[in-house]
Amino acid sequence: MADLRPNPFIAAGPVKRILVTGGAGFIGSELTHQLAAAGHRVVVVDNLVNGKRENLAALLGDRVQLIVGDIRDETTLGPLLQGVEVVYHLACLGVRHSIHSPRENHDVNATATLSLLKLARQAGVGRFVHVSSSEVYGTARQVPMTEEHPTLPMTVYGAAKLAGECYARAYQSTYGFPTVVVRPFNAFGPRSHHEGDSGEVIPKFLLRGLAGKPLVIFGDGTQTRDFSYVEEIARGILLAGFAPAVVGETLNLGSGREIRINDLAATVARVIGRDCTIEHAPPRPGDVLRLFADAGKSRRLLGFTHEITLEEGLRRLKTWYDDLGQTPDELLATEVVHNWAPGRDP
Repeated sequence: MADLRPNPFIAAGPVKRILVTGGAGFIGSELTHQLAAAGHRVVVVDNLVNGKRENLAALLGDRVQLIVGDIRDETTLGPLLQGVEVVYHLACLGVRHSIHSPRENHDVNATATLSLLKLARQAGVGRFVHVSSSEVYGTARQVPMTEEHPTLPMTVYGAAKLAGECYARAYQSTYGFPTVVVRPFNAFGPRSHHEGDSGEVIPKFLLRGLAGKPLVIFGDGTQTRDFSYVEEIARGILLAGFAPAVVGETLNLGSGREIRINDLAATVARVIGRDCTIEHAPPRPGDVLRLFADAGKSRRLLGFTHEITLEEGLRRLKTWYDDLGQTPDELLATEVVHNWAPGRDP
């Protein structure tokens, strides 16, 4: 269960209605769990391409409703927005997906965001939280990376996420529609993706290490990431829907620490208690080389905290895998190592 210590920015009672797009996915399902635990009524819209119904199975009922639908479908979304006070927009297709399907990635991550903003404004939604990504920055030019760091994305995913941000800010400046942009850095934890084109490094490393398979590092492993446990990232996103001084703001969510992927592999090996073979492969296309967040603004405006260390988070994720009832080999049956197939729609 998420840490839901009282925070002055969260309303004392539940809002009338909250809508979470992508709420059956990795970060979205953790956000939905936290919103439900805090007493809010939540409508989740997810097409279950990357999200999973089982991520919300314990919640579904009077307070949490799952609508299986595509955020590009305005006829579905329009009625659902009536009476909604806060929208958390997380639905997206990921970085590796954008390499093999750039136009579809843009349609979902950028064009659908613009459509959702239009519908939310028409419905009188009180606040729109656009969940972007640290990928909008590209590789760090200076560190730690504040929100004023240049945005020079290296993939269509990063570019489409940046377009979605710009649409949200345009709706704020042009129409006075209350929007907030949050930029999570790298999240990991329960319900994270190891499978398909959504698979990410920490769940892949953990499962491959537990299965006795080599940990695959793309490139020389000196590239860095800024990892946070999903519970803390989701709580920062939640707070962005309630804090009074953040409308119109753009906010980083990250640990303020970077780690090289080579060192991450060594840390995973230490946590699982065995030696792991490392296999280096050619660099991934569009791979960001350095990420290192400055989350000071979120600490000041949201009360955002980062207390769960990388090793503690890895231990928690290992325990979660241990309790799933499936072996690492069974879970890895859905892994795609080189998860960026040649382009279908360049």
